[in-house]
Amino acid sequence: MKFETPMRRALALILASSLAALAGAQAADKKDKAKPEPTQTVDSGSFGVFVKGQRVATETFHIEQQNGNSIIKSQLKETVGGDSISQKSDLELSSSGELLRYEWSQSSGGSLSVFPDNDFLKERITTSTSAKPAEQAFLLPSSSPILDNNFFVHREVLAWKYLAVAPCKDENGHRHCEPADFGTLVPQDRTSMSVRMELVGKEKVAIRGVERELLRLNLHGDQFDWALWVDDHDHFKLMRVAIPADNTEVVRD
Repeated sequence: MKFETPMRRALALILASSLAALAGAQAADKKDKAKPEPTQTVDSGSFGVFVKGQRVATETFHIEQQNGNSIIKSQLKETVGGDSISQKSDLELSSSGELLRYEWSQSSGGSLSVFPDNDFLKERITTSTSAKPAEQAFLLPSSSPILDNNFFVHREVLAWKYLAVAPCKDENGHRHCEPADFGTLVPQDRTSMSVRMELVGKEKVAIRGVERELLRLNLHGDQFDWALWVDDHDHFKLMRVAIPADNTEVVRD
């Protein structure tokens, strides 16, 4: 069974089927000088990152669909300390959710990129002091999610993917989905890791002092346990993240 139409619309922007892409390509072949598809915004906004109740950083993000591909851009800025450091990420996925490219950089120097290379994902790293980039290959398919450090919008994209592919059923008015495992890449750490996501169900959660009923997902890894809440009435947008072990909370502004 599938989720209702609002969810399918949201997920289609990230995980459109290859059949739809093929149909679109065939239709385009029948037209001379076909007009490019307009850019469509999927989600945009910012997350406040709080540690022990104090705001320490802000992540500003924008997700759009362009020519069938999804582009996820994010910038993280620290809000504490004299020497503010910012990071930028740019993730591009195909209409079927395959990685096309990932780029990261920070204001203090250094950058990296990830791209498919035959049956591998390859990472190219440039440090602020090195003249020649270093390369590292990972035996991961291009469908592997990117979960880079500090970018919570990547967790939103993973939640959408999970809700699109996990076997689900309705029982007594409640939706139940089986957990799903994903092999992911963390480019800044130059490592891959396996994570598991599972649907918990509806919960009442306070967002900026207002109680709301949201859908909770749990994200597990070897060394972490996170709780994510998404709004199933607004295209399953990520609204809150709790990381109890680090006394950290992330809330959509």
